[in-house]
Amino acid sequence: MAERIKVDVCVIGGGSGGLSVASGAVQMGASVVLLEGHKMGGDCLNYGCVPSKALLHAAKSGMGWDEAHAHVRQTIATIEPHDSVERFEGLGVRVIQDYGRFTSPTEVEAGDHIIEARRFVIATGSSPLVPPIPGLDKVPHLTNETLFDLKEQPKHLLIIGGGPIGMEMAQAHRRLGCEVTVIEGAKALGNDDPEMVAQVLDALRDEGIAIEEEALAAEVRGKVGAIEVEVKDGRAFKGSHLLVAVGRKANTDKLNLEAAGIEPTRAGIKVDVGLRTTNRRVYAIGDVAGGLQFTHVAGYHAGVIIRSMLFGLPSKSRTDHIPWATYTSPEMAQIGLTEAQAHEEHGDKVEVARFDFAGNDRAIATQQTNGLIKVMVVKGRPVGVSIVGPGAGEMINLWVLALANKLKMGQIAAMVAPYPTMAEVSKRAAGAYFSPRLFDNPWVKRIVGLVQKVLP
Repeated sequence: MAERIKVDVCVIGGGSGGLSVASGAVQMGASVVLLEGHKMGGDCLNYGCVPSKALLHAAKSGMGWDEAHAHVRQTIATIEPHDSVERFEGLGVRVIQDYGRFTSPTEVEAGDHIIEARRFVIATGSSPLVPPIPGLDKVPHLTNETLFDLKEQPKHLLIIGGGPIGMEMAQAHRRLGCEVTVIEGAKALGNDDPEMVAQVLDALRDEGIAIEEEALAAEVRGKVGAIEVEVKDGRAFKGSHLLVAVGRKANTDKLNLEAAGIEPTRAGIKVDVGLRTTNRRVYAIGDVAGGLQFTHVAGYHAGVIIRSMLFGLPSKSRTDHIPWATYTSPEMAQIGLTEAQAHEEHGDKVEVARFDFAGNDRAIATQQTNGLIKVMVVKGRPVGVSIVGPGAGEMINLWVLALANKLKMGQIAAMVAPYPTMAEVSKRAAGAYFSPRLFDNPWVKRIVGLVQKVLP
């Protein structure tokens, strides 16, 4: 006979967002059940951010294939306890290691348990999208869920998909000694500023990575060791292994959403600005909510719904302050609008402040001068920032703070950065915004001239 459980909050999914909700809610006094049918920590810990960044580091550090993969495993093992069943049970969360399935608007079934909750949180994440390319179902291929378990080193890795995952893994495997060809149906890293992307692609090509754009895969054939991808224009690319990295799909198949009155969308689950679904008892966060697919977004969503769910306070999600980064060398980071988007939205009100890393003394001293920052400014406020160069993913954080709190460029310019640091790049970009106003303004020169005449 099934055990019936009644709680304040039932969280479905033990990835980044779900764990944040569960730990926050239980520590604030709510009773919480967490359902996870696969691995605690979700995609980020086991197949995504953590192993990919560990592999990139290993490759950059000059490790060999076996040593690099041992480093990946050790990295996951070091972080695992923080996301473990034992830790969350120690916090007071009831953890059930099974998938959740709605049986009504107020109940979920998980194995031999029926959970009734005041509020449900769907945090089931996403999985690799495998497109219906003819022949792909018959040819052995890798996704990010299987790539890090690959024991033999590919001689020539073919990658279908030139997004962040594809390009990061292309560089990592090239540095580990593999030949690599990236096959992209449109433009590689197409969601980012083209000027920034060009610097990344030039660097990757200089390392020997073949990047084929406007190459839409039309057919896949062969076997491990001899795989061929033919593209729409007739070109064919041969390799030993194939990685498919064309995007993600929301994990909703096991949820039985219809029974709960929850409306799905093509991208995931329909939510309002407060991340509530069409069933007011149920929230959806992270990848499954159908928006930006980043671990830090799932964590941000958790904070949004905890405010509403536990305290009954109005709380809305927003996206204008959400950054992202691609961890190639050089790194690339973005917050807010790109230059093209800013001009499209704000027209001639946009001013673009630029600064090249070549003008930064720390960059010169450490031979890291290939880089650029662009700040899109409207009426004195930054509305978007694009950075390419060493440490771009760290540098963007100042601008995340600025956009999240609607700071003005004058507040960035007032910052005093230690010398010499790469952080001065951001201050110098703010200086570039004010320079024409100060140095090219005849009124400033007249005022200074008059003041100098009257000063004792």
